[in-house]
This record gives sequence, C-alpha cells and structure tokens, in this order.
Amino acid sequence: MAYPDDLLSPSEHVVIHKHPHWKMLLLPVVVFLVVVGAASALAALASDLSWASIAWVIIAVVALALVAWLTLAPVVRWRTTHFIITSDRVMYREGVLKRTGLDIPLTRINSVRFEHSLLDRVLGCGTLIIESASDEPLEFDDIPGVEQVHSLLYREINDNPDDDFQPENRVTDGRA
Repeated sequence: MAYPDDLLSPSEHVVIHKHPHWKMLLLPVVVFLVVVGAASALAALASDLSWASIAWVIIAVVALALVAWLTLAPVVRWRTTHFIITSDRVMYREGVLKRTGLDIPLTRINSVRFEHSLLDRVLGCGTLIIESASDEPLEFDDIPGVEQVHSLLYREINDNPDDDFQPENRVTDGRA
C-alpha cells in the first residue's frame, strides 16, 4: 500500500492529499544557484594559485555542505510533509528523522477558515485554520488551492453520516 493508504481504517478513504505549495522551494532554488555560481567564481579565481587543487577541494566541500543544508534539506522536508483529508479525519504529517503527526476527527472540528495574502492569492495557496475542541486554532501554512480545500473540508464535515445532528421530522399545521 502507498502512503497514506496504509494509515487508514478499512472504511476510510482519502479525499485529498497535498504537499505544501511549491513556493516553499523558491528560496532553496535561489540558494542553490547562488552557491553554485559563487563556488564557480571562487574556483576560477583560485586556478591561478599554486595550491589551486587544495582550494578547489575546500570550495567543493563548502559548496556541497551549503547545498545539502540549504537546498536538499528543505526539498526533503517539503516532500515528506503531507496534508491529508480523509472521510473521517484531517491528518498532518511532517519530518524525516523526527516524524510528527496530527489527526483531527471531522466530528471534532467546530469551524474552518482560510487566509491568504495578495502574493498567496497570485500563487494559489494560503493558510487553512481549523478550530476544533482544542484550546487554540490549528494553522496549516502554504496549502495549495486553500479555498478549494476549505470548501471540500467544510462539505466533508457537514456530509458526515456519523454527525450527531439529526433534524426532527415535524409536521406543522401552518400556525406560527
């Protein structure tokens, strides 16, 4: 079974599964380009030195360490962060070495709202805010298509057959 299907109960199904918005990867890509450009420029400058081969090794080691720390780590973090809405709950998982998870049953959610700035609106992402039985609202940043996710989650909450609210079938005689 693929992730997150192996986390689901037998009657549960995935409604939506998203990673954070790709805007999280913009800074790592810029850092990668700057590090490679700076390392190339330094290597070209070091070629005239008598100890050029040692300088190239030092430049390569520093550049690789910066790329691993400032580019590769954020990409892996992005790839291992999951926002999942199922027929029964909202799941949030993140991390590689230290894995953390959060599950919110749909029946415990009181309200759902979203926020997005002008840049978020242009890029098509935003922050989803879920108020549940917990003390403080939970904020999930950089959710792609946050308005659609908000609407979908709202529909899942209200269409849940396990919901406690059952309207009474009343027959009125027309009097107020």
